[in-house]
Amino acid sequence: MEGAEEGAAVAQDLLALGYGGFLGAASRGAWCPDFRALCARLLAELAALGALRQGQEEGAEALSAGDGLGAEDEFLRRLGGRLRELHCPDRALSGGDCAAALRAPGACQRLLCFLCSELQAARLLHLRHPLDSSPAQLFGEGSEEGAVMVQELILTLQALGLPRPTPGTPASRLLQELHAKISELLPSLPPGSMQPLLSYSLDAPRWEALESLSQSLRDQYGCRRRLLLTRLDLTTSSFHWSDRAKAQGKAMKAALIPVREPLSPESDVSVAHVLAARADLSRLVPATSKAARQGTCCAVNKVLMGDVPDRGGRPGELEAPMPIWQSRREGGDGRGAGRQYWGRKKKKK
Repeated sequence: MEGAEEGAAVAQDLLALGYGGFLGAASRGAWCPDFRALCARLLAELAALGALRQGQEEGAEALSAGDGLGAEDEFLRRLGGRLRELHCPDRALSGGDCAAALRAPGACQRLLCFLCSELQAARLLHLRHPLDSSPAQLFGEGSEEGAVMVQELILTLQALGLPRPTPGTPASRLLQELHAKISELLPSLPPGSMQPLLSYSLDAPRWEALESLSQSLRDQYGCRRRLLLTRLDLTTSSFHWSDRAKAQGKAMKAALIPVREPLSPESDVSVAHVLAARADLSRLVPATSKAARQGTCCAVNKVLMGDVPDRGGRPGELEAPMPIWQSRREGGDGRGAGRQYWGRKKKKK
């Protein structure tokens, strides 16, 4: 009963993918040329969509080449390598003895089910981002956002010690190399160093709450950044007030504009930064602690300021001013200048 359900699911997947002409071969084994042709067609499309390494299209078609005695052995030999490259979770199929695994009941249905699911995912990813393009095209070559993403990708490659990709390298292959390198380096890190700061699984309400909180923080950071940029603009404009600066106005603008233009009031912090944050980010270290001062102390901290002129500003050391008395004939009101008075004297009768 279970095998019939698997066969019906595979047939439905093949019809949805447009491989309805191979329904009769789906229930046969590797000895059938039609079954090998079906697997080769699925792998060829996966390679064309970038799920396999560049140049695997021809290798996938060669899986079904020939109907001789050695065709089945050649098919099984190459099939195991393709399944390992696709990270097939079925260890029996992706292991060393693929021929023995495919002879087991239901193994062919499991193989086709895996290939169909991988092809469905590859088609969806291809609709969102064409994986057969280069990294620059994938991130929007020519746009400002695409240039920033490509620069971040290059910095990531440099940090991991990987060479810069050559023009025309598929983005899928580049991401696979990044994944392999990161998986290789993770065991060398101290235990617990990569624990995520956000440890709860996110469902739909939590996603909405996280997005709302992120938008609120972006608004607050944007307001603060606009305030700081306004202060910066006012400070730089005051440099032009002196007579000496007026003669050097063009030179000053040429030096300040390249620094000022990249500064945007919009915050670039997003939900992705929250998801990528690690648990050690929540540890608050005082700025005056010994550990923090080891990274911030420098020779400037040891410079002592000399004597500075006294600019006042101490109201407690000043005496209250005495009122200035004026007569009415001189324009006064009899209470002193500025309508200040300490009391009235009675007139003698």
